[in-house]
Amino acid sequence: MIKNTKEQLKNIYKIKDNVIDLYERALNDVEPEFAKYDEIREFNQLKVLHAFQEERISDSHFTNSTGYGYGDIGRDALDRVYARVFNAEAALVRPHFVNGTHAIGAALFGNLRPNDTMLSIVGAPYDTLNSIIGIAGDKNIGSLKEYGINYKQIDLKNGKVDLDAVREALIEDKSIKLVHIQRSTGYGWRNSLLVSEIKEIISFIKNIRKDVICFVDNCYGEFIDTIEPTDVGADLIAGSLIKNIGGGIAPTGGYIVGKSEYVTQAAYRLTIPGIGGECGSTFGVMRLLFQGLFIAPHVAMEAVKGAIFCSRIMELAGFEVLPKYNEKRSDIIQSIKFNDKEKLINFCKGIQQGSPVDSFLQCEPWDMPGYEDQIIMAAGAFVQGSSIELSADAPIREPYIAYLQGGLTFDHAKIGILIALNKILNTDNK
Repeated sequence: MIKNTKEQLKNIYKIKDNVIDLYERALNDVEPEFAKYDEIREFNQLKVLHAFQEERISDSHFTNSTGYGYGDIGRDALDRVYARVFNAEAALVRPHFVNGTHAIGAALFGNLRPNDTMLSIVGAPYDTLNSIIGIAGDKNIGSLKEYGINYKQIDLKNGKVDLDAVREALIEDKSIKLVHIQRSTGYGWRNSLLVSEIKEIISFIKNIRKDVICFVDNCYGEFIDTIEPTDVGADLIAGSLIKNIGGGIAPTGGYIVGKSEYVTQAAYRLTIPGIGGECGSTFGVMRLLFQGLFIAPHVAMEAVKGAIFCSRIMELAGFEVLPKYNEKRSDIIQSIKFNDKEKLINFCKGIQQGSPVDSFLQCEPWDMPGYEDQIIMAAGAFVQGSSIELSADAPIREPYIAYLQGGLTFDHAKIGILIALNKILNTDNK
């Protein structure tokens, strides 16, 4: 009979002693860090609970509308709950968004017009936005560029937003209407932006040009701090329900939150002008969206703990990681630099092997729609593509960085990471 976790890891998953030793060292090192995030979790759980209570949520809001969806009280109540949670004027929360990129795209298309300029101040945005902007080679049909909307980019300077360059751009180019701020690392090698940093950036921008829309891509960042970008001046933010804020329960969807005028414009893009958010049946998913939001503060912190553990054990194993295990975080993503294509691929295969769903499959690099490089994705999830569940993905390009995210429970995240590390360090398990 197997009596303890270490025996299970050795007997069931063939984890070798060298990995078990690293596991024990990493657990000891990360324990003090967890207490900090437990406080954040409790604060955010209170915030979400209060929003539910203030909006008098009842099981009558778990609606199942059809057709046009007029008068869907659950849909409208969920919008109000999100607005309260984010301390914003309005929200648009819909299962009709196919992913976070779709929500971001609706926000951009809804609020930019011909001859306007979008300015990214964090360097290149996440890869899937390239086709939206119109900078993805020949894959630009229907892009902002095709509609006469311009794009400019300011690269980071020493890992930070280059405020001097931002000032110069805003003063010289009056066509800049929207500044794009990506909170998470995306497929880059930098720390995610802390909300306190976003506050300073937005304040800096508004002191120069009050008319500029400050938009934040909030994917992977919800509930990692006690405040959100809308608490510190962001005009508009967007994200995915199959990341942090869906709690691993939301089956699909995205959200846009911010000032009413900008949310309304985005709603007109999602549907059509004159209808906006007033229409759209919800297919019986409202209970899942409410319940996912309710448990999201807890689930997001489980994912963060998995990321912290991953950072420490991979560093102990000799790999370069970002952020370090004891650095303050603003998203759930953990980056690991392998500098080796095969190690990167085997790490992702190990995460897949440690999944509850499709653990028997081998993930391979492929030409995934929306990306310029081949992508490998380990995603054995209950919700397809859900990156609040344990997953790892990477573009197949130097220096071969894997981006790990998620974990509905810390215990599962640990197991998956150990299997992946064992696959790299012990060649007979490849």
